[in-house]
Amino acid sequence: MFGAIRVNLSRQELIDAIKSMKKKEQTDFLEELLASTSPEYLESIRSARADYKAGRVKTHDEVFGH
Repeated sequence: MFGAIRVNLSRQELIDAIKSMKKKEQTDFLEELLASTSPEYLESIRSARADYKAGRVKTHDEVFGH
């Protein structure tokens, strides 16, 4: 298990730091944050991967009819 790291940042400092990231870094950071704080999010990923592996998927055209 990892130890805690305490960093004193204001909410605005954190927002500014995230805004200064490249788009890919922002996306990766936010996904990691969700994964580390939400068991439901992790379960939804596991479930989606299992569905994909089992072939329980639909194409864009099947879903949206285009």
